[in-house]
Amino acid sequence: MNETVAVKPEELHDLIQNKLEKAGLKKEHATEVATHLVFADACGIHSHGAVRVEYYAEQISKGGVTLDPKIEFEKTGPSSGIVHGDNGVGQYVALKGLEHAIEMAKESGVAVVGISKMAHSGALSYYVKKAAQEELIGIAMCQSDPMVVPFGGKENYFGTNPIAFSAPRKNHEPVVFDMATTVQAWGKILDARSKNKEIPNTWAVDKDGNPTTDPYAVNGLLPIAGPKGYGLMMMVDILAGMLLGLPFGKHVSSMYDDLTEKRNLGQLYILIDPKRFTNLEVFKETIDSMVTELHSIPPANGFDQVYYPGEINQISYEKALASGINVVKNIYDYLISDDIHFDYYENTNAFGEKK
Repeated sequence: MNETVAVKPEELHDLIQNKLEKAGLKKEHATEVATHLVFADACGIHSHGAVRVEYYAEQISKGGVTLDPKIEFEKTGPSSGIVHGDNGVGQYVALKGLEHAIEMAKESGVAVVGISKMAHSGALSYYVKKAAQEELIGIAMCQSDPMVVPFGGKENYFGTNPIAFSAPRKNHEPVVFDMATTVQAWGKILDARSKNKEIPNTWAVDKDGNPTTDPYAVNGLLPIAGPKGYGLMMMVDILAGMLLGLPFGKHVSSMYDDLTEKRNLGQLYILIDPKRFTNLEVFKETIDSMVTELHSIPPANGFDQVYYPGEINQISYEKALASGINVVKNIYDYLISDDIHFDYYENTNAFGEKK
């Protein structure tokens, strides 16, 4: 495994923001992207943290992101709307969309807000946690590159198409979980490459469709639970792509193919105000009771405790804020360097390999 460096969250934020501003991003937008990436790294979601900065910097530098986007909100009904993102940097556009969704959910009880045309938006848990902190239930989903072998097939079609969920609690941080509809997200493969680690043979297949432990041999990811994950990723593509009139399946733009081209990605939020269905305080107390009961279940052999889905990320987040975030040294060296990017990503396939 590659050497890591413990970095204070504030320092990591400043380094990322500085790099993205040098690439050409506006300060307000770079600040939000940096906040998001630090959150992901602190949660232990390193696949969506600082490892992404060089790619973003190259994409921004080459025109693949609109630097001064005209972001518009189109209210299509009492509880529905679309944010037209003009292919601005994904984290900033997605946050603007979330703000509209939160306002709408508080007004009408439910909000369904789509985001049309944006760049890669990072970890969905970041957004749904913000919704839960506003005492709302949050669901988010988004498209991604076609890099998953459909159940029973040999060629890639859908993306990892993640889904995230959150709910507020009475006396604790919200319940939040975030998952790809593949066994693992592509970013986990990217993280394994950065650390020179093998991957489990259940994550992906090589060019011949055989299971592989080599992160550099990956040619297709596998859906979770076979046909069940396959169904979920199709659902996400319909709701976060087709519903918004955007490209779908194998027609979704590649992350790396042409960094001068805008990506036109879609995302969808579904927010629910629990007060419209039940007593809010009782609801939050019930969530706490569920967590307590889960914690009380005797752990199976090889486990220390039963956690609720996403809890380990919350534990990692709290530890990182106190003791620092472990960043792979070559990524840290890049962040403190004067280099903006190294022309690594453009004209590579969906797995970051030169064609």
